[in-house]
Amino acid sequence: MTSRPSAPAKINLFLHVGSARADGYHPIESLVAFADCGDDLQFSPGGDAFSIQVSGPFAKAAGDPEQNLVLKAARALKKKLPGIGGGKFSLTKNLPAGAGLGGGSSDAAAALRLIAKENSVALNDPALYEAALACGADVPVCLERKARLISGIGEVLSAPVSIPALHAVLVWPAAHVSTPAVYRAFDEAEIPRSTEFGIKASEIPLEQNAFVKFLKKQNNDLTRAAWRVTPHVAEAEATLRAVDHTRLIRISGSGSALFAIYEAASDAETEAAAVSARYPDWWVKATMLR
Repeated sequence: MTSRPSAPAKINLFLHVGSARADGYHPIESLVAFADCGDDLQFSPGGDAFSIQVSGPFAKAAGDPEQNLVLKAARALKKKLPGIGGGKFSLTKNLPAGAGLGGGSSDAAAALRLIAKENSVALNDPALYEAALACGADVPVCLERKARLISGIGEVLSAPVSIPALHAVLVWPAAHVSTPAVYRAFDEAEIPRSTEFGIKASEIPLEQNAFVKFLKKQNNDLTRAAWRVTPHVAEAEATLRAVDHTRLIRISGSGSALFAIYEAASDAETEAAAVSARYPDWWVKATMLR
C-alpha cells in the first residue's frame, strides 16, 4: 500500500439520505473515510494570481483547467485573506471523475492546505472552512483527511472519528454518474429513505470485526437510484460479490465507484488483479481506508 497522497479519495462508508428540503437539498448522514490512493497536488508560490497545470490518466476528464475546483478554492481563500500570495498548482489526476470518490473536493481541500502552509495560516482558521464550503458541501470534510461523521447537506462535521484501518478495493466501471441525476432518480422512485439521523461517534466500534458489523447495519440510500442511472454499477457490484473473501460491498457517495472490504491486504490485492484482468477498461485499485 502506498502512503497517503495529498488529495486522497473520499469514501462514504455509509450514506443515509432524507427527503428533499424546501430548498431542494437532501439532508444526509454519512461516515466519511479516506483512501491511501488519490490525486497529487503540488504548489509553487509566486506572484499574486493562481494558475494550474493538469496531467495524469484522468486529466482530460477533469474538464477545463480554468474551471477546476483547485482554482476556485484558491481564489475563494484569497477573497477571505487578501494578503496571501499566488502561485502555480500542478495537479496529477489519478482518480476518475463522476465516480463518487470526491476527487475534485479533495483537490480543492488540498489546495487550501498548501496555501495555508505557505502563508502560515492555521488549518483551523475559519477562513479555510468558509473557502472550502464556497466550493461545495463536501469540501470541508476533506481539509484534514480524517474520518468524520457528516450531516446537514455534508457541511456539518463531527470531531475526527477513530475507525480501524480497512483493506479495500475500489472499482470504477468506466461509467460517469451525474450526482444530480442520481438524486432525481431517488426522488422520482419509491425508494426507502432515512427518516431519523443521529449516529454518535461513541456508537462506532474500533475493533475491526465489530466495525464491519456496524457498517452492515447501515446503508447507502442512493444505491438503487444509482442502478437506475447506470447498469454498470450493478454489474460491478455483482462482480465483487462473486468473491468469497469480500466482507462488505457498497457504492461510495452517488456512485459509480464501489468499495469492497477484505480481511487481509493479500485478499484485496488478489481481487483487484482478478477484476482488472476481467475488465481491463475499469479503474481498479487495492488500497487502505482509514
